[in-house]
Amino acid sequence: MNSEVVKANIVVFIASFCTLVIELVAGRIMAPYVGVSLYTWTSIIGVVLAGISIGAYLGGVIADRYPRASTLGWLLFLSGLGALTISPLTNLIGAAKFPTTLMVRILILTTFIFFLPSCILGMISPVVVKLTLNNLSKTGNVVGKIYAFSTLGSIIGTFATGFFLISWMGTRNILLSVAVILILSALVFGGAFNRKRSVLVVIACLAPLVLAFYGYAFKPPLDKDLYYLYKESDYYTIKLSKYHTKDGQRAEALILDNLIHSINVLDNPAYLDYEYLRIYDEFVTWRMRDTKPLKTLFVGGGGYTYPRYLETKNPAAEIDVVEIDPEITRIVHEYLGIPKDSRIRSFNEDARWFVMNCKEKGKYDFIFGDAFNDLSIPYHLTTREFAAQLAALLKPDGILLANLIDNYEKGLFLPSYIRTLEEVFGKGHVNLVAINPSYEGISTWVVVASRKKIDFDDFIVFTRNERGFQMRSHVVPQERLQEHLAKRPHVILTDDYAPVDNLTAPIFEERFGYKKNR
Repeated sequence: MNSEVVKANIVVFIASFCTLVIELVAGRIMAPYVGVSLYTWTSIIGVVLAGISIGAYLGGVIADRYPRASTLGWLLFLSGLGALTISPLTNLIGAAKFPTTLMVRILILTTFIFFLPSCILGMISPVVVKLTLNNLSKTGNVVGKIYAFSTLGSIIGTFATGFFLISWMGTRNILLSVAVILILSALVFGGAFNRKRSVLVVIACLAPLVLAFYGYAFKPPLDKDLYYLYKESDYYTIKLSKYHTKDGQRAEALILDNLIHSINVLDNPAYLDYEYLRIYDEFVTWRMRDTKPLKTLFVGGGGYTYPRYLETKNPAAEIDVVEIDPEITRIVHEYLGIPKDSRIRSFNEDARWFVMNCKEKGKYDFIFGDAFNDLSIPYHLTTREFAAQLAALLKPDGILLANLIDNYEKGLFLPSYIRTLEEVFGKGHVNLVAINPSYEGISTWVVVASRKKIDFDDFIVFTRNERGFQMRSHVVPQERLQEHLAKRPHVILTDDYAPVDNLTAPIFEERFGYKKNR
């Protein structure tokens, strides 16, 4: 293998490595603005592939017209600049509103941010092939090796980014590193090192530019008035912010991607800011008349707000929390008031995997679902099969409570989820509790399911006597619920068919004002 072929293999390896790094980083850097959904990844993969395809075509044209090493150098240099633009462009237009649907909005944002860098990187391979092919009798051998090293770069870029780089460096530092690698490659493989003055000029011009960009676009946005912690884990962009409750208490807000997920008052574990948590507590208080201690399972931990509350309220309770992200659990212990010697047992694994392998069959009094939000819903936790697995973990009179966000009158996910649970628990055994008694607009709802019919009359009487006008649960009468569901389209969610992103997209559009007026 001669030196030209070796150089060609290295160049395409670097270009493909950087392309896949950018593609995987795209999902994380877009998450705070559009969530992580099927729409997000479809747009990213489609835009990057379109960029590579068009770039390959343009690269072939350029290679025939300018078959020089300097051409390769300029393409590497421009691709490095393209990588530098990703972070500031995301900051600039990520939150921009477009009068269109969610799907089109994500596609527009992705195209603006990622198409050009992908296109320039796609131009590199044809130029490399043109510069390397001196002997037509060995075309197949040379092109095959170049293609193999290009694919190898893509593979290593994929595994390195997904398994190590994002959690180690964070997306913005990765993009900065990619830009530096590509620009240095331009100097090495573009012939610039043969002209030392050119190298010095490039470095002198780029150094202050990179430093200026770093301060604005690549440095995590830590600000005492905004976030005092910013961490990109393997699953979320995690932020902690100071927060003042409605009654003036100082609290800590945990933000996952773009959603405030939990509010914790460090010196007051009994404080529950969210209404759905108070509904949870009303059911637990009602059940604690007859069952002490409780055994509970939380699907999704977030800020561990209610597990912390429950541990304080019922010291004998057994509390299991399945939280997929170990970084969240670490932050909860370090910043959000859960002591290291807490009796709360944390399991850092996927909830579906935990439930499948759980040996606590028929043991839990309550299972609390807290893994859904309006942007990113793990579809595999919504299906009939998963509901059946959860039902198997409940005691005969055990209760499943799951919170979700939807529009009662127009939403598509809420009726589908209720009908799916009815397939497992039985019709009339799945109920709906409203936070807003008017049932209007987008709101948080608590879906309540049990294999044994719940005596809601007793629950309402007890809770009213216990809490009076402070009662938060507004139970939708079963007859009214069934009449409403009969009028609404629904899908039985299964492992084979769970179009959750499509069902929730209209709510995102309505809530954030992206739906086109018709």
